[in-house]
Amino acid sequence: MKRKSLIIGLIILAVAFALYRSRLKTGLSREEISQKNKTAEFSQTMAIERVELKTDDGVKIVGDFYRTPQSATTGIIYLHMMPSARQSYVKLAENLQQAGYPGIAIDLRGHGESEGGPNGYKSFKDEEHQKSVADVRGAGEFLASKGVKTLYIIGASIGANLALEYLAEAPEAKAATLISPGLDYRGVKTEPFLKTVSSGKAVYLVAADDDAYSAGTVRKLFDEIPRGVSRNMTSYREGGHGTALFQSQPELVGEIERWVQSLKK
Repeated sequence: MKRKSLIIGLIILAVAFALYRSRLKTGLSREEISQKNKTAEFSQTMAIERVELKTDDGVKIVGDFYRTPQSATTGIIYLHMMPSARQSYVKLAENLQQAGYPGIAIDLRGHGESEGGPNGYKSFKDEEHQKSVADVRGAGEFLASKGVKTLYIIGASIGANLALEYLAEAPEAKAATLISPGLDYRGVKTEPFLKTVSSGKAVYLVAADDDAYSAGTVRKLFDEIPRGVSRNMTSYREGGHGTALFQSQPELVGEIERWVQSLKK
């Protein structure tokens, strides 16, 4: 009996010593190591996946899919400005991904890795830019295939105009953030779309005063938002155009995150 107790005691000491050595090597307790492993597993499920889509008019579109660990019914489409590409939204998209919002940032046709890119947009006629709304529809269909039922759109410059167009036409699109929109970018006009945005939807307008055309557009559109449509506006004294505001006014990322999360309340 004494021998058996001695063996058990030695085993306990060996386990304790092993844990002690592990602690010395990692600086972490067993519980902390377990939590670290769980965090690593969570991070792996939060990866960004490159995807290819086909629009209803046959154009190949490349995007980054920001998937979340658990299925979600609300997702976000990110639309860059011209000239730019989908990578301009990495910080914002990752932050909202961590908050539980899956999303897709696409290269619009003629940009980045999408068909005609990276410089095809330079030779686009206005009609070709206007067809880019098909790229947004393709992104919406992709998120729908992942179980998303409600869409928010975040766009900059011409991407903002396209975001408003999609908000007006798609029942599943419930909110749009418009960064540096214009009344008319390459024939994509905002005022006609704004008039048809349904009650119960939401619009967030952003611009800087040193970007005079967009600043004037934001103020005009803010006053014209239809009754029943939620509205919000952020105006900076300076900061430039489109997603350049993420660098010049870094707090904007947090402002957009808070606004997105407020939509569910």
